Amino acid sequence: MEEKNKTLSWRRMLPEEIEKRSFEIIARELGDRRLDPAQEPVIKRVIHTTADFDYVENLYFSRDAVPALKQAIRQGACIVTDTQMARAGINKKELARYGGEVLCFMGDEDVAQAAKENGTTRAAASMEKAAALDRDVIFVVGNAPTALVRLYELMEEGRCRPLGIIGVPVGFVNVVEAKELILGTDCPHIVARGRKGGSNVAAAICNALLYDMKNDGKNLEKKRGYQNDTGTVEKRYGGGDEGKG
Repeated sequence: MEEKNKTLSWRRMLPEEIEKRSFEIIARELGDRRLDPAQEPVIKRVIHTTADFDYVENLYFSRDAVPALKQAIRQGACIVTDTQMARAGINKKELARYGGEVLCFMGDEDVAQAAKENGTTRAAASMEKAAALDRDVIFVVGNAPTALVRLYELMEEGRCRPLGIIGVPVGFVNVVEAKELILGTDCPHIVARGRKGGSNVAAAICNALLYDMKNDGKNLEKKRGYQNDTGTVEKRYGGGDEGKG
């Protein structure tokens, strides 16, 4: 009875405080596990989104996937998702800084019609529509394995050359198999192996990349310093005669 009567203690916190505290808890529970520095922000944000530490082992990154995906974003690639939920969760303001936008064709009438006529899913038909875009594209799949399968087929047919793939559909039927297809491609990719994933995971990975790019920019500014009125370059940290180049 005493256990049942115990009340949990909590205090009001602002969103920024909650996020900061959450990442502190994640770091503490990871303990002495060493993560690849490029992959760490992605893995930690996915854990933050899901409270699932299995992603430390489940997330697979192809060689140089993170820098390749960042470069694709920098050059204005758009992101195509298979759900409106993923589209809603991706930070479109940050993406727009590089000229990109997030697209989802799942609700389009022509996609529904194509799926009906061809006897496929709307997710597969939406990949067909995306492949016809005359733009650089990163595909972000968080729900439908049929989207990944059709994307793989389009790549094999030479009809689609994505700059990157984030493949994290969730479920039981054809999910593992669809992900394994992407693992066998040369396209830069981040894949959640196994059954786990979801639109929230897809959005979290995109946001991790975007936020880390923002931090990359801040760190670059610190290293480069800034041009002052006298034409000399001073470091933002240090100052004085020592900071002049």
